[in-house]
Parts: sequence; C-alpha cells; structure tokens
Amino acid sequence: MRLLDRYLLRELMVPLLYCLGGFLIFFVSADLMNELPMLQGRGLNGWDIAEYYVFKSPELLPTVLPMGLLLALLYALAQHGKHHELVAIRAAGVSLWRLAAPYLAVGAVASVALFIASEIIGPHAQAATEDVLNRYRNKLEQQTELQWKRDVNFNNDVAGHEWKIGAFGLLTHEMLRVNVTWTGRDNVRRILFANRAGHTNGVWHFTDAELWAYVPPNLDFPLRTRTNLVVFPELDELPRLIKSEIKINTFTLDKMAKKLRFSLAEILDYQRLHPRLTGSKADELNTQFHGRLAAPFTCFVVVLLALPFGAAPGRRNVAIGVAASIGIGFAFFVLSRLSLVLGTGGHVPGWVAGWAPNVIFAAVGIELTRRLR
Repeated sequence: MRLLDRYLLRELMVPLLYCLGGFLIFFVSADLMNELPMLQGRGLNGWDIAEYYVFKSPELLPTVLPMGLLLALLYALAQHGKHHELVAIRAAGVSLWRLAAPYLAVGAVASVALFIASEIIGPHAQAATEDVLNRYRNKLEQQTELQWKRDVNFNNDVAGHEWKIGAFGLLTHEMLRVNVTWTGRDNVRRILFANRAGHTNGVWHFTDAELWAYVPPNLDFPLRTRTNLVVFPELDELPRLIKSEIKINTFTLDKMAKKLRFSLAEILDYQRLHPRLTGSKADELNTQFHGRLAAPFTCFVVVLLALPFGAAPGRRNVAIGVAASIGIGFAFFVLSRLSLVLGTGGHVPGWVAGWAPNVIFAAVGIELTRRLR
C-alpha cells in the first residue's frame, strides 16, 4: 500500500467512526421514541432495552452504514479540497480513479460486512431481540402465542408432500395433530394421521399414528395400519423449511412492498419447495430476493456518488457536504421504495426493481466523475 493510500484512509477513518456512531444513535433514538411504550409494556428495564438495541443494530446497518460512509467521504474529500491537497495529488500525475482506489476498497469491505450482518448475523440477532422482548411474559402466554403456530399448511411441490399441521412448535419443532399426504415411488398414495411428531436425528418420528395406504387397484378401500411410533425417511422436510414457509406466508403484499423482509436463505428455501411459483407470490419473492442481494452494494455505490461531489474543484463548506449527503440519501431512499413497490406489484421484473437504484446512482456517479477536470 502506497503512502498516499494510507494517508487517505487515515483521514477517512476518524470521520467515518463519528458518522456511523452519530447515525446509529440517531436511528436508535428515533426508534426508541416510537417503541418505548411497547417496551415498557413488556416490563423491560433500562439494561433490557440496551440489550434489545444491541441485538437490533444489524437491522439498522443497511441504513446506517451507507449514510455514514457517504457523509464521511464527503467530509474527508471536502477537507482535502480545503487544503488544496486534491489539486496537488492530481498535479503529481495521480488520476482521480487511482486517488479513489482506497475509498473504493473501503466501499467493497463495507459491502461484504453488510452482507454478513444481514444474512448471517441478522437472523440470529432477530431471534435474540424476540427473546429479550418476551423475557418477562407469562409462560402460558409464550407457549400459546410465541412458541406455537396454529393451522399450518405446508406443501413440498417437488416431492409432492402435503402437510396439514394443527400446531407447530417454533422453538421445539414439535407438531400436534399432523396430517401428511404423499405418493411414494411404488405409486401408493398414503395419508398419515398422527397426534404428535418430533424431528430427531434428521428424521420425523410420528407417535400415536394411523396410516392409510391406497394400493392399486383398490383405490376406494385403503389399508389401515395403527402404531404407537413410526418413521418415514422419505418425509425429509427440515423444520427450517417449515419455518420459512410460515414466515413468508405471514406477510401480506402491503408489508412486502414497504421493506425487505426475508433473508436470501429463506427465499431460496421457499423457491426450492415451489419451483413452479407464478403470479403475485413469485413477483413478491423475486423482488425481495434481488433487493436483498443488491442492498449491500449500496456501500460501494455511495463511494462512486461521493467522489464527484466531494472532489469537485474549489473550496467547499462542510455544510454543503452534509446537505449533499442528505439530498442524495433521500433521493436514493425514494427510488428504492418506488422500485420495491413496482416490483412487488408485478409492474417491473424483480431483478429490475432490486438493482435499478444501485445501477442508476452508480452510473450517475461514474459519469459525473468522468466529467471532472
């Protein structure tokens, strides 16, 4: 790494830390003002609320990290321009794109970090926030409202397995009043009724079960077998697949159009179970998938945007950088939400809705940078 790169990075890191901390405090404070009555109603004290927001911070990073990076870059570039350092660097034969190399590297690292926070840390952090929220709730309430999802219909279109579950344990993965219908390789249609089922050692164990087997050619009179415990290895659906189906089917079209709701793993699991998905559900999930995939690259895009605004010739006031970051952030937010609504409603393809904001703003940044002299 050249001495120039180290200098530019050092001058960026301090404002970046301040901006990230400031935006995080701002968004946490805004959320706290809105959620405080609910948090107090759950009986949480000050330490519990602090713990709650520690676990909730990965959810805020997709907004905080790009905005903090944008403002820090504009500030750092404005400071360099104020002391005519950018002019001196370019006069020494360093191109603007070579000067931007350390900033682009920071944007790439931030994109990777945001992806990890959203896809790996995020799901675990979300579960931890739910645990904190329900720490002081009555155990009976938790069992009836939080630990069990009632009347679950789960279909594996690839294998042809149809599950009807009276109650599914979100934490224990137990099932009550289970009804499974499938046709095996032997062309025998089977219907399994069980009072309870549990997932152990990678397979489902059904207790107090009765099996109806429709063996050709006597399809009107099934063979009935009753047993205390039975295992069917061909019923290989994992509990996380059922939980993904429950989560995705819980959200309505309006809720999906407002923000990104699901991780890539949840969407891929659902699409693997329903490969011939069409209609509004396909539009919703394609938009959510590409939106989630494109979201981390926003950090790289803001570097391309900050470069022409911050490196323009002339001395700039810091307030101009703040105003520019607010304006750019607002425009990006509006375009992102508009794309999400259009994609969710099926008006544009999901990949267009997900990637359009990044592509448009990146193209604008590259073109403006190219025009700089």
